[in-house]
Amino acid sequence: MNQVFWAVLGLAGLVFGLWQAFQRRRTIRRLDRLLSDAIQGGFRETTFDESALSALESKMAQFLSGSARDAQLLAQNQTAVQSLISDISHQTKTPTANILLYASLLAESGLTPAQAEQAHALTQQAEKLAFLTQALVKASQLETGIISLSPALYPVQQLLEQAAAQVQQAAQDKQIQIHLQPCSGQALFDLRWTAEALCNVLENGVKYSPPGSRIRLSATRLDSFCRIDVADQGPGIPQQEQAKIFQRFYRGPAAQGQPGLGIGLFLNRQILSRQGGFIKVASPGQGAVFSLYLPLRPMNTRKEVSQWDSGQFKP
Repeated sequence: MNQVFWAVLGLAGLVFGLWQAFQRRRTIRRLDRLLSDAIQGGFRETTFDESALSALESKMAQFLSGSARDAQLLAQNQTAVQSLISDISHQTKTPTANILLYASLLAESGLTPAQAEQAHALTQQAEKLAFLTQALVKASQLETGIISLSPALYPVQQLLEQAAAQVQQAAQDKQIQIHLQPCSGQALFDLRWTAEALCNVLENGVKYSPPGSRIRLSATRLDSFCRIDVADQGPGIPQQEQAKIFQRFYRGPAAQGQPGLGIGLFLNRQILSRQGGFIKVASPGQGAVFSLYLPLRPMNTRKEVSQWDSGQFKP
């Protein structure tokens, strides 16, 4: 009898263990389905039978339901921001253009030297307002997703030549030589917007470098990125300011005497991050080196996305 009792008890324990394992696997499958639906945007709280859910599944369903409501609210807010940006862009374009037009007409009339100086100041401020409005609209459109970047494989040399050509005249005016080192290979980027980002870095190099100096433009292929370096011979950037210069409207003490609004590098960071890249700066002493990192291929696997999020791809 004892052997039969222990055999029955063992069988009951085995059945109970199998049942528990089955319940755990079913719960895991349900959680996986919950998360998959949420990731794909198809989560619906009414899809699940609350009475049949475990306590963990119930809490997960409540959390995902709240996340879905937050996502819906975020989408509504983005729509409102898009409408506001469109209104701002439309409403400020015509008045700014009129100010520039009348300031130009005023400068062409018979003015005294003092009046001509005032008309010139008016033109400069109107141009600054137009540039600021345009830059803010661009930054906001990138942040809210109104502007969608379309990265594709392009020759890196084409990008370097296009950006260098845009600043060539300004460099010649200051007798600054732009030394472009030849490179080969391709990277993944949006040609129009990345060229604008690189051009902005080159313009800063020309602005802050002394006359007769040299700016070196080069590209280096790494394991996962192509690094584009813009090395100037300007005053350099102190260590304590290097993280701040990519913030919106930040301008260091050395930049106070130069024209600018402190939004260009912020916009550059937005452009690069939207296509899987990033930007860094180093200033070992005199001069600064801005490095733009462009991915060599799409990061379309979970492992690569995880590595990017954790910063493991940063050299």
